[in-house]
Amino acid sequence: MIHIDIDVDAGDWPPASDLEELMRSAVNATLGEVPIALPENGEVSVRFSNDAHVQQLNSTWRSIDRPTNVLSFAANDGVAPQHWSPLLGDIVFAFETIDREARDQAKEFMAHLTHLAVHGFLHLLGYDHQNDNDAQTMELLEIRILRELHIADPYDER
Repeated sequence: MIHIDIDVDAGDWPPASDLEELMRSAVNATLGEVPIALPENGEVSVRFSNDAHVQQLNSTWRSIDRPTNVLSFAANDGVAPQHWSPLLGDIVFAFETIDREARDQAKEFMAHLTHLAVHGFLHLLGYDHQNDNDAQTMELLEIRILRELHIADPYDER
């Protein structure tokens, strides 16, 4: 079982209990689809924040000076899964960007947030979208996981 540490530091987020339930569902559904043996007592740190904080992180760690919806910081990047430490990494969400995207795309906020939770957690598990093949693999996996959570294909409008 993975421990999920939740911190709400800024933004007009739903109650922490709802966010914890959403993260638990996203993590469990992802682990149901990803064949990977995780360390016992695995842990993920999740911060629900705002655009200003995420922009600062994005600028510092990715040299991109603007907010984004979600950032993932994998603790075991480049390490073979059998050697992973229990701390899998950190996921940080930006409220204003996620809220704006959900409205612009006519998506329910919690459904969009769930998609981003799955996306962010997949990054902690070593998935990425730096090239077309990796992006397609990751997107198809996200679609499958979200289907298990009864959430429509987030890429359907393309």
